[in-house]
Amino acid sequence: MLSVNHLSVSEVSSILAATARIEAISAAERAKLLAGRRVALLFYESSTRTRTSFELAAKSLGATTTLVSDKSSSIEKGESLKDTGLTLRALGAEAIILRHNYSGAPDLLARMTGLPVLNAGDGMHEHPSQALLDLRTMLIRLGLDATSASETCLKGVTVVITGDIRHSRVARSNAMLLPRLGARVILCGPKPLLPEDALGLHPAIEIERDFDRALSQASVAMMLRIQKERLAGLSLDLGVYIDGYQLTEARLAAHAPNALVMHPGPMIRGLEIQSEVADGPNSAIEEQVSHGLAIRTALLVRALGVKA
Repeated sequence: MLSVNHLSVSEVSSILAATARIEAISAAERAKLLAGRRVALLFYESSTRTRTSFELAAKSLGATTTLVSDKSSSIEKGESLKDTGLTLRALGAEAIILRHNYSGAPDLLARMTGLPVLNAGDGMHEHPSQALLDLRTMLIRLGLDATSASETCLKGVTVVITGDIRHSRVARSNAMLLPRLGARVILCGPKPLLPEDALGLHPAIEIERDFDRALSQASVAMMLRIQKERLAGLSLDLGVYIDGYQLTEARLAAHAPNALVMHPGPMIRGLEIQSEVADGPNSAIEEQVSHGLAIRTALLVRALGVKA
């Protein structure tokens, strides 16, 4: 699971179906699926939701897990990604879940180790499991079939993704996946955070600079964190950004009172989203986290070649 572009629509459908099947069986039966298997979590960047959900997913399936971070291993001493991966393989790891600050690192690790690698976010490239859990969240909250996917399963659904799209691997993976399932995807943000070349993610992608105009078309409003750590050299006035692009109660009520509100986290309340919206009835933010755990069980079973 390196990229959503590696998945056919039928494979996406298969992952959704497996997720539903695993979720439906008892905890005792679930724990037999990967009993005795070994999974390594290799994280070069901080993470709460992704790391914890992958770890809990693996443990719920009966797998043994080990966490390796750049702050508490030989990575801190300068060990290469290749050597760390080969060490984990030699220690018996059968799959590696990797988050890395360089785009393409999961592909490199998969080639060097020959192990299944699940991309948990690489640089400003992709976050495929997030796109899959976002898809499941949308299907369930919009009252659609969440056990399968097709090229038209999101027909009539407009997803507006707003914020720091330049640096967002979540936006990239969603923009690659959702149009293939029939969704209309509109990217929204100021030029420093949304370059015109984002249109290259999929031929059907649209750009809208005016947030209110974009929001008025939204079935789903997906907000993104402003990644302050990546803003060096960019001309961005946060006060102006808040005025133009923050999702507030008033803005939601005026332009998209029925829109589903999503956010991959971590949220900066009071910057890209108002607390009242994040905690309001339109919000599916906590549900995204729960669906992340469910989707990642299916991805682990798939990676290790077990039939669920």
